[in-house]
Amino acid sequence: MLEDINVAELVETYVIPWGLNILFAVIIYIIGKIVVGILVNLFGKVMARSKYDDMLVDFLKAIVNAVLMLFVIVASLDQLGVDTTSLVAILGAAGLAIGLSLQGSLQNFAAGVMLLVFRPFTRGNFIEAAGTAGVVKDITIFTTVMTTPDNKEIIVPNGAIYSGNIVNVSAKETRRVDMVVGIGYDADLKKAKEVLLEMVNADERILKDPAPTVAVSELADSSVNFIVRPWVASADYWAVKFDFTEAVKLRFDQEGISIPFPQMDVHLHKTEES
Repeated sequence: MLEDINVAELVETYVIPWGLNILFAVIIYIIGKIVVGILVNLFGKVMARSKYDDMLVDFLKAIVNAVLMLFVIVASLDQLGVDTTSLVAILGAAGLAIGLSLQGSLQNFAAGVMLLVFRPFTRGNFIEAAGTAGVVKDITIFTTVMTTPDNKEIIVPNGAIYSGNIVNVSAKETRRVDMVVGIGYDADLKKAKEVLLEMVNADERILKDPAPTVAVSELADSSVNFIVRPWVASADYWAVKFDFTEAVKLRFDQEGISIPFPQMDVHLHKTEES
């Protein structure tokens, strides 16, 4: 039976055409991959010059690379004689099915893209969002990773962050420290105000412009309350708040200015037994 096979006809009919098709398909894939790499790198350089976030640039480069490589693969398969129309239809149907089954993930994906594009915060910012607060450690396409002040790692879905209010504490270079200091009604009001102003002006971390505010804000039930509102660099916020609170107590004790605290008077009535 083997003698009946015409080798020359076999080579001419099948081997050479299929060999050429395979060779051309490989060439198309290799050249296409090189061209895609050049285009993706060029795209990345253009995006980098536009000062977009590095994470956004890497993400978009990955998307562009995947889309272009899909075209290269389809072109290679078409050279081999594969019915690419049916293949594209199958891929589309599969993509639709996956999309419907991963609606929540797609929402987080879309939110991640929006966060990377509009950048309401960046890596290193301290934010309050989705019911939690911390320093942004990483922004991925599905989640945002934050580190709390006590060094706990929190992973929050991007959809929860983007759908609510975002407070970016680190967005501005300066912040106002809001403090309330109470003195007793029998204390010297003018002296207390002078002491507070002196303390504010003596702290080098407190900015002169905008000028700090020291004023009587309330005649409360058991105290006269001052508002003390100095402006500081954002990095000095907590240090100034803690140090100033401690310094007020020590200075008021030194100056004899009373700081009231809640008290309860208990009156005992003795009744005579009949």
